[in-house]
Amino acid sequence: MKYTFGPINSRRFGLSLGIDLSPLGKSCNFDCLYCELKAAKPIDKIENPPQIENIIAEVKNVILNKPNIEVITITSNGEPTLYENLNELVDELNLIKKDKKLLILSNASTITDSKIQEVLKKIDIVKLSLDCVSQKCFEKIDRPLKGIKITDIVDGIKTFAKDFKRDLIIEILVVKGVNDKDSEMEKLNTVLQEINPSRIDLGTIDRPPAFDVLPISSESLKGLSENFKGLPISIIHKDKPKNRVTFSKDEILETIKRRPQSQSDVDYLFSDISKKYLEQLLNSKKVTKNIIAGVVFYSETKRILSK
Repeated sequence: MKYTFGPINSRRFGLSLGIDLSPLGKSCNFDCLYCELKAAKPIDKIENPPQIENIIAEVKNVILNKPNIEVITITSNGEPTLYENLNELVDELNLIKKDKKLLILSNASTITDSKIQEVLKKIDIVKLSLDCVSQKCFEKIDRPLKGIKITDIVDGIKTFAKDFKRDLIIEILVVKGVNDKDSEMEKLNTVLQEINPSRIDLGTIDRPPAFDVLPISSESLKGLSENFKGLPISIIHKDKPKNRVTFSKDEILETIKRRPQSQSDVDYLFSDISKKYLEQLLNSKKVTKNIIAGVVFYSETKRILSK
């Protein structure tokens, strides 16, 4: 397969078939510190883009032979929204996807373009990266094409979020010594409170990066997550905790009131007794379990009903 890969089992989105819109090499307007692809000068277009009919032919074949796929993911060795025929591709994929969800993984750089926003509105799940909201931090970690301003990206996401009725995921990737300070997370929280995404994915470096940078620990991720008030955050844990914690029912409720807990949080930190208490809270309707773009969250029932 030239343009599709997988399916792969994604913890965040389910069984996913990937579509690579830049199969011949990296085509991106960022050169992020944490990218697993070889460092390259940022560009504003995909070089040698594949033809729509060739992509669709491969997708149809995979769907026919692997009908249990849950998500079709538009991605690229770079930034997929730079693909010149994205609007037509999305229309064609929506015609053939059947019961699958259509997902795009974007760095959010083109969200300032109203035409791109209209294309993204036709996609079931839109995942946008937002690692920093200060220009200095943004330039250091994402290394964007000259002229791209983080304030423009933030304004574009805010505009898009107001009209988007499906699942909007914001991904924050943390690099040690760059955006791992509470002060940066507090700034992000201020912005995200206004955007109010369906879910926030908070993670760190997983694959070997192009640059000599380091991840932070899951414990540090957990600490940074406390800066986000009342927002559903899925922490992408990469290591095991030193000790799991036993919480009382009241402590579980107080924690969930401050921030909905993902299944990953529960698996990572809750002791077996705490998990039993959580199950009892579910049975008594004090806590509600809901699924946001494939990730399970536990929220206070009152909070869910008040929305």
